[in-house]
Amino acid sequence: MHILTKKLFPLTFAWTWYEAAVDATQLRRAIARTPLAPVAAFPKRLARVARHDAKVLRASARWLVTSREHHNYTYELTKLSRHHLTWFVSVVCDIPVKQVRGYVAEIESDDVLRRHIEQATATAARRGLADKKVRYARRVGWYAFVRATRPGHIVETGVDKGLGSVVLASALLRNAQEGHPGRVTSLDINPEAGYLARVAPWSEVVDLVIGDSIASIGALDRPVDLFLHDSDHSRAHEKREFDAVEPKLAPGAILLTDNVTSTNVLAEHAERTGRRFLAYRESPANHWYPGDGIGVAW
Repeated sequence: MHILTKKLFPLTFAWTWYEAAVDATQLRRAIARTPLAPVAAFPKRLARVARHDAKVLRASARWLVTSREHHNYTYELTKLSRHHLTWFVSVVCDIPVKQVRGYVAEIESDDVLRRHIEQATATAARRGLADKKVRYARRVGWYAFVRATRPGHIVETGVDKGLGSVVLASALLRNAQEGHPGRVTSLDINPEAGYLARVAPWSEVVDLVIGDSIASIGALDRPVDLFLHDSDHSRAHEKREFDAVEPKLAPGAILLTDNVTSTNVLAEHAERTGRRFLAYRESPANHWYPGDGIGVAW
């Protein structure tokens, strides 16, 4: 081949490819302006849906084989979701995000707590319905809120195994080491609830109360600095809890809900009572469940 032809051939090919790409783009734009647009776009839309569904199906199949949980699912958060959670706590508590990251690292590196949860789960009567691996998800945000605000009295409704209770208790124990003691009153209607929080040192700061949450809130004999709704997730019951605890709150108290992805109850309560409100929605990593979140009023 002539040397000039050799030099011109790549340029000719590149120009031809460019013209074809431009023609294809113009054709797509032309079709987009016609009634054929939905039909032409269907294959691409179908491929995107199929990729999404395949990912969910893989996660679902893996969970069905490897997990024992039937409710109150546990999982890790995606890296991005963890970043958003630390900023969420930082904004609400008005502290540097670096400080919040330190709190999150603190709970995640607590090997004593992790071993306790693993051992207590392995020997519990309900071990057939609990996973061995310890995964805190949004609960690291609960921990960070307690470390940042140093509440003297927390009230938590809904205990189940007690994973949230020992997370809150761990934060209180750290606060006590720094000269800020506190206690958590954990309310549940199930007498078998809270087995993770029945062992020292966590049990030393946990008051487990069995009974109806509304009646138990009414019987509280000291102000509440931080309140967490995580019991019956019906809209009516959630509202009743926030209404019941309102006169029990200490000045500057923080209200949290685990139900923020399902109802607007706490946001409405915040508006009625002159508080600010924010919501965070978690994103589980490698899990079929879309996740829960944290709603906060302060």
